[in-house]
Amino acid sequence: MDGTTIVALLYDFDRTLCTQDMQNYAFIPSLGMDPEDFWREANDFGRREHMDGILAYMYTMIRKCREKGVPLTRESLRRCGESIVFFPGVDGWFDRIDRFGALLGVQVEHYVISSGLREIIDGSAIAGHFKEIYASEFYYDGSGWPVWPKLAVNFTAKTQFVYRINKGVLDVSDDRTLNASMPDDSKRVPFTNMIYLGDGLSDVPCMKMMRAYGGQAIAVYQDANRPGVEQLLRQGRVDYIYPADYSEGSGLELTVKEIIRRMAVNHRLSEEKHAQLRAVQGT
Repeated sequence: MDGTTIVALLYDFDRTLCTQDMQNYAFIPSLGMDPEDFWREANDFGRREHMDGILAYMYTMIRKCREKGVPLTRESLRRCGESIVFFPGVDGWFDRIDRFGALLGVQVEHYVISSGLREIIDGSAIAGHFKEIYASEFYYDGSGWPVWPKLAVNFTAKTQFVYRINKGVLDVSDDRTLNASMPDDSKRVPFTNMIYLGDGLSDVPCMKMMRAYGGQAIAVYQDANRPGVEQLLRQGRVDYIYPADYSEGSGLELTVKEIIRRMAVNHRLSEEKHAQLRAVQGT
């Protein structure tokens, strides 16, 4: 332990930071389709072929672009990210939380763990605030056309990225280091210094990890998904629920700041305990 308190905020993206699925803003309209029709087709295809839902929607994106003659490149997807609409306060959230952490001597880091598309997130107005973005992504051939999933992040696969953040092994191609034994006190970000923010059932695996290992799980909601989020609270799957309002002074912001404050205190107490043990063992 080097004395630096690192707190990691882990975010789902769709309906957690932005108001709907990220493909709905620009990509699906570019196909001349309604979002409901696109998702119905993708989901029906996945069920019919017994395919993972994330792979099914990625394949459907490629197929529909070919059918309709719509360009599908990394850059075209990045441009789709420019149309994303975020919840109130998101634009200033990261700087405010970072400044608050700095006042406490805390290094705050932000991560995305999303089943959406990395390329679209990369084009969004907030992409630069994240230390790492874990999201589904295409592999592109020499002509720039997507030919294979580079990464598919389904709901249960999200948990591996929590472990990566915990150990500081952020490269998704590095499984050897990720799976190597590592003492708890040498892990870069303890689970107890993590806060996960999501919006529903797709986030339950990560929320369950937070609850099991001493981190914090927060669910945000809009009117449409409030009953489901309240059910998560009743079932003990989350610690707190709040409207998806990231504005200064909101209930969500005040609680996240109090959690960070507590994490900072706990870290300092842990450091003091270890220092005393080292002194006693050295005598």
